[in-house]
Amino acid sequence: MKYNFDQVICRLGTDCEKWDDRKNQFGVEDVTPMWVADMDFQSPNPVIEALRQRAEHGVFGYGLRSDSYFESIVNWLNRRHQWSVKKEWITHSPGVIPALSLSIQSFTKQGDKIMIQPPVYHHFARVIQAAGREVVTNPLVLKNGHYSIDFDDLEAKIDEKVKMFILCSPHNPVGRVWSKDELTRLGQICRKHKILVVADEIHCDFVYHTHTHIPFASISEEFANHSITCIAPSKTFNLMGVQTSSIIIPNRQLRDRFNQELHTLSIGSPNIFGAVALEAAYRYGEEWLDQVLDYLQGNLEYSLSYFRKNIPEINVIQPEGTYLVWLDCRDLRFSDKELNDFMLQSARVAMNQGQIFGKEGEGFMRLNIACPRSMLQNALSGIENAVTLCKAH
Repeated sequence: MKYNFDQVICRLGTDCEKWDDRKNQFGVEDVTPMWVADMDFQSPNPVIEALRQRAEHGVFGYGLRSDSYFESIVNWLNRRHQWSVKKEWITHSPGVIPALSLSIQSFTKQGDKIMIQPPVYHHFARVIQAAGREVVTNPLVLKNGHYSIDFDDLEAKIDEKVKMFILCSPHNPVGRVWSKDELTRLGQICRKHKILVVADEIHCDFVYHTHTHIPFASISEEFANHSITCIAPSKTFNLMGVQTSSIIIPNRQLRDRFNQELHTLSIGSPNIFGAVALEAAYRYGEEWLDQVLDYLQGNLEYSLSYFRKNIPEINVIQPEGTYLVWLDCRDLRFSDKELNDFMLQSARVAMNQGQIFGKEGEGFMRLNIACPRSMLQNALSGIENAVTLCKAH
């Protein structure tokens, strides 16, 4: 089946955060929304059909997760990422961020420290602070358009109160796909200091040519036994609204503690539509994913070329994974508020402001390229016109 990702699908009036919440989020509605990380593409046809058939049954009582549900996850990880996962390792969460909250509550106590690597997904710091834990930052280092881990800084900031490390892999927003050497060195440091690694790998299925996502827990049995991996079909197949994630915990003691927290909060039961969507996506969505990856590769190449030729004042950090592009706008010499106002009022494009990902993101913007090419062209043209007009004045 050939999918048409050039098709523009109207999402207005569908209670869509990305489109219907623009006035609330940005104060304006007449802007191209290139912000929140979902795609403006329909999910795979087999997923839509599976949901339709389930809806037509008409009875939506309590559900369970079948053997075939678990098999679909195991087979997907083995096929796409060469990671052999056992069914009993898999537990659940309504989403990856809820899983981070559950992990923090299960494996740390108030006053403990948790390390993150800014500029990084802004909800990491939020859930840590909301739980009464302390955020410790190990900022990524940007050099010659490439981000890397500062391992010396990482070790220097570890003390007896650092109990957890939240790894973003692939990294949102800078787009790094961590190498095996980087992950191994990180894992060795965390094991040495008895720090639990919680890996947010929700973007694992979006990796560009020449790069390979390596699940942290797949590197060694030792890493697997001292880590928690969070995945979901949500980013991969544009299924955020079905609220279904898979949490992989090979260590039984850790898994039992996590499940006890699920039980305490009474949130372990499945959303029946989420279960149907997950299984259909992992079983039958691969053809769609391969096509969307090709389309996103085209969107990325188009974006890189466009900025290079027409908007050289904005430096693009070329992503190795995710469908998010990190824009270095510091040469425009705006304050963060001025930069946001400029993009909204002059370019008419709504993006995520860089500083929400940490102070290391000041002067940056995050652009979502998971949309029809015409929408991307419209957004980049708006940015180009605004920059050109700004220079003229």
